Amino acid sequence: MTPVGESAGAAADYDQPMASHSHGEATEASAGSDHAAGRRGSVRSATVIVYSSHPATRARVINALGHHPTPDLALEFVEAATGDEVIARCDAGGIDLAVLDGEAAPTGGMGLARQLKDELEQPPPVLLLIARRDDAWLATWSRAEGVVAHRADAVAVAQAVTALLGGVSGPVAAPAG
Repeated sequence: MTPVGESAGAAADYDQPMASHSHGEATEASAGSDHAAGRRGSVRSATVIVYSSHPATRARVINALGHHPTPDLALEFVEAATGDEVIARCDAGGIDLAVLDGEAAPTGGMGLARQLKDELEQPPPVLLLIARRDDAWLATWSRAEGVVAHRADAVAVAQAVTALLGGVSGPVAAPAG
């Protein structure tokens, strides 16, 4: 798995807005509505949990994706500020994708991804946000299905999310920028 986009320098850099081509309003949706394959007309809907200990990072990811990253996909978001929240929400079901911040503290997204894969019977696919290209081996260790750099643009993140929700097999990484 190869991270994409420019690597983020200092920790504060990943709280900067992504270059965005569409904007959505950040909202929290209820977990437990297992409907990735559900249809609203011809629109699929999916629930995405976005985890970071940094509120600005959660907002940046949600705004970058928007509620309709593609015309046929509607996203609902659940925000989580702690690893325990992610485990509880994913264990309860209804989460179709987990976007985890590899730089979150005290529980990092890479360790959390590994824990989800080890402990849950049916864990959701995981997209990891990493700060440095050198973290790619850890992203692989975590068994995440996808990885993008914190500074990847909104289009790259949306492409990775739609690929994971579309059932693309194998590692997913946004194209290098």
